[in-house]
Amino acid sequence: MALTSYHLTGPVLVGPQEVRAEVWILDGRISFSAPMSGEVTTIPGWVIPGLVDAHCHIGLAAHGGVDAAEAERQALMDRAHGTLLIRDAGSPSDTRWIDDRDDLPKVIRAGRHIARTRRYIRNFANEVEPDQLADAARIQARRGDGWVKIVGDWIDRDTGDLEPCWPREAVAAAVAVAHEEGARITAHCFGPKVLHDLAAVGIDCVEHASGLEPETIDSFAAQGIAIVPTLINIATFPEIAEPAREKFPRYRDRMLDIWRRRYATIGAAYEAGVPIYLGTDAGGSLRHGLAPYEAQELARAGLPPTAVLDAGVWGRAPG
Repeated sequence: MALTSYHLTGPVLVGPQEVRAEVWILDGRISFSAPMSGEVTTIPGWVIPGLVDAHCHIGLAAHGGVDAAEAERQALMDRAHGTLLIRDAGSPSDTRWIDDRDDLPKVIRAGRHIARTRRYIRNFANEVEPDQLADAARIQARRGDGWVKIVGDWIDRDTGDLEPCWPREAVAAAVAVAHEEGARITAHCFGPKVLHDLAAVGIDCVEHASGLEPETIDSFAAQGIAIVPTLINIATFPEIAEPAREKFPRYRDRMLDIWRRRYATIGAAYEAGVPIYLGTDAGGSLRHGLAPYEAQELARAGLPPTAVLDAGVWGRAPG
C-alpha cells in the first residue's frame, strides 16, 4: 500500500541559520526533494523542529514515582506542547517501555536522583552517605542512558541555609566513576557555595545553577560546564521560601535573592559563553508541557532568539 507523503510549506526552520520554503516527509523522514509518485498532503504554516526539554521528570509526581498510565499522560502532555526529546533528570519509575512507543517523545534517562540522607524530597531519590556516593553513581550510570544526577545542595537545618550536600572529594569520586562508566554527571544546585566544588571536580552540567556568581560563571565558561536554568522553576522560589520565614530566615532570604537576580544571572552566564540548555523541571510540583514557556523565560533573561533556538531546538541534550 502506498504511503502518504507530506508537503510542509514554510517558513520551515531546518537549522539555526537556515530557513526553507518547503520540505517533504517521506516514510517518516525529512526530504528536500518532492516524491516521484504517490499521494501528497500539503500542510501550510510555520514549521519548526520538535523542542528539547533537557530537564524533565517522566514518571515522577509530587509524592514520588507514578504508574505507567500517569507517565504516559505526562509524556503526551509534553508532546502536545511540542517536545519530542526529553532528558529525564531523575525518576524512581521504570519508563523503559516508552522506548517501544514511536508516538511518544524520545527519553534520555539519568537514572534516579542520588541525594544525601534526609537532604532531599521524600520518595524521590536514592539516599546515601558520602562514602557511598561513588558506588551509587556507578549503579545509576548503568541504569540510565549516559547521565547521572546527584543533588548537590539543599537546606541544612543546622545552618538554616542552602549548603553543599557532599564533601568535594566524594563528588570528585562520583564524577570519576560516572566518566569511567561512559556517562556524564549533572547536579541539582540552587545556591552559590556548591558551585565552586563542582567546577573544581569537572562536573559536566549543573541543573538550575541559580547561585552562579562572577567567579563561578567564569569558571563554568572556561571549562564548558553546561547549565539548564529551569527559570520556570526558579520563578516559584518566593512561594517555596515563604514558609521558612520564621524558622529559617537565612534560607528564605537566600532563595528570594536568587529569585530576584535570576534573569541577570542567566544573562551574565550567556554573555560569558556558558552553554545553556532549555529545561522545565516538569514533574514533581510542576506540570508537563512547559517547554515553550521556558523558552520565553530564556528570552526574558536576555538570550537572543537564535540562542533560545540553540538551547531548546538545535541543542539536543547537554554535552
